[in-house]
Amino acid sequence: MSHDHGKTVLDDLAPLTRELRRAIPDVYDGFRQLHHAAFAPGALDQRTKELMAFAIAVGQQCDGCIASHARAAAQAGATREEAAEAIGVAILMNGGPATIYGPRAYDAFCEFAGAPA
Repeated sequence: MSHDHGKTVLDDLAPLTRELRRAIPDVYDGFRQLHHAAFAPGALDQRTKELMAFAIAVGQQCDGCIASHARAAAQAGATREEAAEAIGVAILMNGGPATIYGPRAYDAFCEFAGAPA
């Protein structure tokens, strides 16, 4: 059963993000450049990097980050099992709060991966 932790979160944030991006375009441009540099091809593939970002998002308790990186990890070919294991590491490193955000993250990933949670 989906609880709308994926697309709905991103859809709700989109107009707010656009408004703030217009107010501080240089900050957003700098963040965009950092994002592209961090996800550029290198020793780690994009799937691995997205799973790392996904797990960190759980630890940071950031629903928008969870949704964004769940979508990107699914698009990069991550599996449900890989997403679940990444969440498991987030739970290890972040304790109780990650046991709350972890299920939300798994729901979001499954939504974007096209598989029911």
